[in-house]
Amino acid sequence: MRDNYGKIIKSENIINKKAKGIGNIDLGEIQKITSEYIITEKKDIDINKNKNKISIPRNLVDRWDEDNVWFQVTEEDIESFKEN
Repeated sequence: MRDNYGKIIKSENIINKKAKGIGNIDLGEIQKITSEYIITEKKDIDINKNKNKISIPRNLVDRWDEDNVWFQVTEEDIESFKEN
């Protein structure tokens, strides 16, 4: 997989990294990578501590560092990527 700058991302290197969107929004932690999606999991702040899974298309990876992977995703995009 490549980011938007042509760098190759090894899938095993981004598992458990924090996922961030445009404006540094929190997309949770990367849990799984499929051929088309990067699956993140984010805890809600409610009493039940439910977890939300978000399936982000792999082509939306922008960049990454040692701790984070950034995606070209807005708050509005998140709703359409959430798993039921």
